[in-house]
Amino acid sequence: MAKLVTQNHPVLHQIAEEVSLADITTPPIQKILKDMRSALESYAVEGFSGVAIAAPQIGIPLRIFMVHDTNVERGSKNPIPDLVAINPVILKLSKKKNIVGEGCLSVGEQYGAVKRSVNATIRAYNEHGILYERGAGGILAQIFQHEIDHLDGILFVDRAEQVWHKDDAHTEKLREAVE
Repeated sequence: MAKLVTQNHPVLHQIAEEVSLADITTPPIQKILKDMRSALESYAVEGFSGVAIAAPQIGIPLRIFMVHDTNVERGSKNPIPDLVAINPVILKLSKKKNIVGEGCLSVGEQYGAVKRSVNATIRAYNEHGILYERGAGGILAQIFQHEIDHLDGILFVDRAEQVWHKDDAHTEKLREAVE
């Protein structure tokens, strides 16, 4: 099983390479997707759950991310749809931005306040090699921006207006304010 790499790993600070369209449905890319899902599901930091992962987070410098909410308590209350984005491109970001709470699987002990566009539209290929466009608001728009940042070698701590340790009381207040 693939393991999550931490914030000082070089692959997290470089621009990831595009996946050849002919390779999307091949066993190596499908294995990367399986490894990404396993790594996301294995994330365990008390009080926090993973909602998405980019290939660089398992040490693979390819332009792939997936959304898969591991928070079973969220359930049907605020569902976040599962999706795979290969070679994603942001087509549009709203001018309206909010400060949102953000963490990262690869930055295990920190949480921060990041300014993100409220809405985002991406174009990407799914795991079957089918091109799609998807608009999103709220947390899904935030996820799109966070994960594409990963593909561009940017971590949320690089954009954060303020960062706290996850055990800090400010972190709990920030999480409550943005949820």
